[in-house]
Amino acid sequence: MKFIHLADVHLGASPDRGSSWNGRREEEIWETFRRLIGEIRDHPVDLLFIAGDLFHRQPLLRELREVNALFQSIPDTRVYLIAGNHDYMRKDSLYRSFVWADNVYFFKEEHLTSVKDPVCDVTVYGFSFHHQEIERELLFGAVPEETDGLHILLAHGGDDRHVPMNYRNLSAAGFDYVACGHIHKPNMPARDQIRFSGALEPIDRNDTGPHGYVEGQIVRGRLRTRFVPFACRSYLDVTIETDEETTQHSIEEEMKEAIAQNGPDNLYRIFLTGMRPPELLLIPERLKSLGNITEVTDMTRPAYDLQALLRQYSGTLVGDYIRHFQEKGELSVVEEKALYYGLVALLETGRP
Repeated sequence: MKFIHLADVHLGASPDRGSSWNGRREEEIWETFRRLIGEIRDHPVDLLFIAGDLFHRQPLLRELREVNALFQSIPDTRVYLIAGNHDYMRKDSLYRSFVWADNVYFFKEEHLTSVKDPVCDVTVYGFSFHHQEIERELLFGAVPEETDGLHILLAHGGDDRHVPMNYRNLSAAGFDYVACGHIHKPNMPARDQIRFSGALEPIDRNDTGPHGYVEGQIVRGRLRTRFVPFACRSYLDVTIETDEETTQHSIEEEMKEAIAQNGPDNLYRIFLTGMRPPELLLIPERLKSLGNITEVTDMTRPAYDLQALLRQYSGTLVGDYIRHFQEKGELSVVEEKALYYGLVALLETGRP
């Protein structure tokens, strides 16, 4: 028996709205899902589990028909599907009345129900979200039926507002595998037993790292799982360390090199850290024009010698300003920025 577990496909999502690549990303999310179905068509698996948030919001009828046609194209694979907090079973949700292909089983109830697979010796359990938020521990006390074969649970949630989960209790409940969704980064609370597949494609700039799906199969009588990277792009964080010799040009060159090494199709967050020349005025717009840059965060500090400035400008506004912050002791990030921004303003406007 072989299966694929995925979640958080978020069809219809439009990441990085307002960016030059926004329109492409919406279609790429659909295309990656189609590509995965094509992989299953070429290399069949017995079961496909989708642990919630197949759609980013309430699905349209044409979208349900499109997805259903894709499922029909893999008739030898049985598909088990639940609704998550994004595509939850609203009262007017088309999920409630849609007729799926013969090889698709949709868990409509908000309480845990089960179904026996018609081919494999597997019982599948699942429930769907009927509200955007569910703070109850719906899986508390959940146990598999006392029947032979494998027992696989589909579950969406894992935080305080979306079906909190006690992984220790869930691991001891007796399910052979718990296919989880909602957390967008791949995660494995219990090896080969409880896994979050993560989002199939990264949905926002916080979804850094690899994305894809989980493949599972029985090996010598035991269930084994592995994560399979499948996304066409990744969000990557790049940190650039500055010093007193740094210029706008040198930062741009370092960014170009990082993008060339990691791939121009990926999406980047740039973090600038360290000291920089006091006179250097960064131009973030120029940095963002170098590639698919979602944001540039400047955490650098002007390379001022505060003690030397304090001696030089003792008795002046600049000296009083420095002493005011020094008397505070350890500064917060905001206070530190205020100190250096204020010094730049005072010294560069010629009013010490």
